Amino acid sequence: MGYGSSSPPPKMKPKMKAKPKMTDAEKLKEHKIHHTPAHMRMMRKLMKEGMTFSQAHRKAMKEVGK
Repeated sequence: MGYGSSSPPPKMKPKMKAKPKMTDAEKLKEHKIHHTPAHMRMMRKLMKEGMTFSQAHRKAMKEVGK
């Protein structure tokens, strides 16, 4: 199968479909397994005030801890 062969080119591997993004509620549900109720309470409060999940997590870790 060298140069000039009449065989078709190898088939391309199909692209993987993108996973749907998790909602904040789904993230919080998973997150609460690893963190204290005080941490989660603060995160929910901060997110209601407009912070993103990551911003709220960083601030809760600083002020409340795990």
